[in-house]
Amino acid sequence: MRFGVNYTPSTGWFHSWLDFNPADVRRDLATIAGLGVDHIRLMPLWPLIQPNRGVIRKSALDDVVTVFAIAEDLGLDVNVDALQGHLSSFDFVPSWLESWHRRNMFTDPDVVGSLEAYVRNLAAAVADRPNLLGITLGNEVNQFAAAPHPAPHPVTPAGAGEWLRRLTAAARAEVPSRVLVTHAMYDAAWYDDTQPFEPRHAVDHGDATITHSWVFNGSAQAYGGLGRGSVRHAEYLCRLAAAWHTDPARPVWLQEVGAPTNVVDVDDTPEFLESTLRHVAAIDGLYGITWWCSHDVGRELLDFPELEYDLGLITNDGKVKPTGLRFAETIARLRGGEVPVADVTTALVLDDTGYGHRAATAPGGEFYRAWLDAAGDGPGPRIVLASRQHS
Repeated sequence: MRFGVNYTPSTGWFHSWLDFNPADVRRDLATIAGLGVDHIRLMPLWPLIQPNRGVIRKSALDDVVTVFAIAEDLGLDVNVDALQGHLSSFDFVPSWLESWHRRNMFTDPDVVGSLEAYVRNLAAAVADRPNLLGITLGNEVNQFAAAPHPAPHPVTPAGAGEWLRRLTAAARAEVPSRVLVTHAMYDAAWYDDTQPFEPRHAVDHGDATITHSWVFNGSAQAYGGLGRGSVRHAEYLCRLAAAWHTDPARPVWLQEVGAPTNVVDVDDTPEFLESTLRHVAAIDGLYGITWWCSHDVGRELLDFPELEYDLGLITNDGKVKPTGLRFAETIARLRGGEVPVADVTTALVLDDTGYGHRAATAPGGEFYRAWLDAAGDGPGPRIVLASRQHS
């Protein structure tokens, strides 16, 4: 199992791509490597690389390549995202998709063609890097597709599938077969029946199924920050994702999980982190865990939700926080086999045959409560879809 962090630059957050400083990156990545992780997830800002539909800035791609080189020096592999997209409550969408030039990012033929070009160029720029772990299409891009986004780009489920097919194919065409091509959706895809990006999209496209687990989605509100329904949510979501697989060998990657201090007391975050990791690490075939995030957001940056300022494992001045220390200690023990992969012999059947099944699986929903009850103090049961239980 792989362990990594989502890299949030300590100086200037992701705005640091505007004033790229390799020395700052090297300092940050050296501290990250000191935690014992093997990879980072890297998120360049899409509007800075493709500020016009017909312009892909080589110098911006060169900065991305420089980060790869620094990471390689420090023994870190890199997964790079394309469409950023959405980060920590802020949207980063190029001006050629907004206001006077408003067009649908999922359905406009010219836009989708330009996105393919961007993904191809980004993938090609890093394709020969020996530490290229993977290409992810973007960060939770499905949040643009429907409410509660204030200005959604509507798309049908069929359209969402076609969009994913084209963009994953664009990345795959440029990188070696060893490199993972993935896409990442926020959990409305699993829990909201009105979300056009569906569970089947998560498992039908790309080389691994990506999950993002955040307990401010109702888990911590219902069960408390250290309650079973919170510290086991990531484990549950990974089991739920695997239930939709048509290929039993397909890996699940917990690509985002964090300890949000709006619902988990600051003093409890190390315990939340360790308990979450221990439950997830028992899942057979899990590809990896990538914690959100490396560094805190600096207080000089305004208007973030309060929780975003304290999600890092490391402070802005490079000090490893109690959560960072616990992370390093826990992953070292997990690598040593302290938590064995569970031999799960029980399963819970999810009725996926009608409208409303996604809401039933959401935190606080009937199915989630049943799963927690069945788990007890042991490993969580597998989940089997009713539509497939006899196949």
